[in-house]
Amino acid sequence: YDGKCVFCRIARREEPGTALLPCQYEDLVCFRDIRPSAPHHYLVVPVEHMGNCKTLKGEHIPLVKRMMEVGKAVLQKNNFSDLNDIRMGFHWPPFCSISHLHLHVLAPASQLGFLSRLMYRINSYWFVT
Repeated sequence: YDGKCVFCRIARREEPGTALLPCQYEDLVCFRDIRPSAPHHYLVVPVEHMGNCKTLKGEHIPLVKRMMEVGKAVLQKNNFSDLNDIRMGFHWPPFCSISHLHLHVLAPASQLGFLSRLMYRINSYWFVT
């Protein structure tokens, strides 16, 4: 736990302004992005402080899969069912503003604006899906 990390504080319910969405795993939390780039823009974050996506190793594959499950589930709970029109991924350092692992879940991807299409471009130098 890093008390200076806003995502650690959100995960521990210490940020009253951030509502957590239902999540099927106790070690993950999900909430809306404060600067949404799509009608549905959520972040899935491990409760335990982890570095950015560059710190991921093979043993983290189950964690990332569960993060994606949570992302899909929150979209479906919010009446978005076209899973072919979503974008999920991580910003690659140094392009992540918070160095606590977080998965961006965006939908519909077809409605991303010009700048958002650049920011969340599939497997670009700054965003990995």
